[in-house]
Amino acid sequence: MSGSSQLVLPTSTSLHRLLNMPGALLDTTMDQLRTLLTVHETRSALRAARALGREQSSVQKQLDTLNRNFLELCGEALVVKQGRGKDVLFTPTGESIVELARETLAEWLDGIHECRRKLGTTVTVGTTRYMLDTLAKAWHHVADEFRERDVDLKVVHIRTKDIWTKLETQEVDIVCGSVVTRAGQGWERPEFEVIQWRRGGLALLTNLPETVVGDRVRVPALRSVPLVVPAAGLIAEFLRGWFGPDYRQGLDIAAEIDEIQYGISLLRSNLVKGAMIVTSGLGVVAANNELREGSGLRVVQLVDDSLERLVGVFARTDALAKHPADHPLKLLWAAFEREAPPL
Repeated sequence: MSGSSQLVLPTSTSLHRLLNMPGALLDTTMDQLRTLLTVHETRSALRAARALGREQSSVQKQLDTLNRNFLELCGEALVVKQGRGKDVLFTPTGESIVELARETLAEWLDGIHECRRKLGTTVTVGTTRYMLDTLAKAWHHVADEFRERDVDLKVVHIRTKDIWTKLETQEVDIVCGSVVTRAGQGWERPEFEVIQWRRGGLALLTNLPETVVGDRVRVPALRSVPLVVPAAGLIAEFLRGWFGPDYRQGLDIAAEIDEIQYGISLLRSNLVKGAMIVTSGLGVVAANNELREGSGLRVVQLVDDSLERLVGVFARTDALAKHPADHPLKLLWAAFEREAPPL
């Protein structure tokens, strides 16, 4: 009939599948999937109940429901009880559904977090251990407004090697940390905005005598010094910048470490004779005898005309540009600008 309207339903394959989903699958809840994952992690309904703060009977009821539903859906239960006091056994189907449940819940959490970010109800800041105080000072300026607007500040620990990846993948909105840059040059990565806190160099902590390593060492001379080096992070980036990606082949690596405190203790123990590259700030602390674990070690100036350390706050340029001035991300960025020391 002319002028009349008709309701036309799409007939796509995807819609057909949605409209014809099995009832046993539709009855499966996210809470049940979380319980399944918890049982998989703890290997026991009792331990899972304790972790979830529930009665064991409640957890067991959910497992029974899942077993019944997936026996109908797949032809095999997910979990098999093995007797009193023994861990539960996951069937091959159960292991597959566990992985699917883990991915499903993670995607939902990530998606919800992204929606909150777009709406300005969550701001995620990644910070290295040494920049937490910087974040705390900036937070002071926006804390009241964030609370009034019910904006969540999510703080995550980030390592130097992951700074750019975390920003590029939008896992964080802002990063507080240190990066390697060319000495005496301006900021060279326009895809990221930066608030500079300071620039600085590096130093050496060593248990070697002055006859082997003097008070000043230029970077090329590091080839003849036994070094204690980290496997990754800021110092590793400096080494790559100085000596190339295969720097280990051209250096005398006395020991490789995962954390700086261990390296300091290793040198102080004299189990290894060598030197460790540290930030100039840590070198100053050690030189003033304020580094308790570093007592007995000597500080050596490391002379470098090519690279330097930039300590600052970083964000994606496009993320800052697309938001109005009253967006929580922009408000926090402005707070960092207020706290930044004059250059």
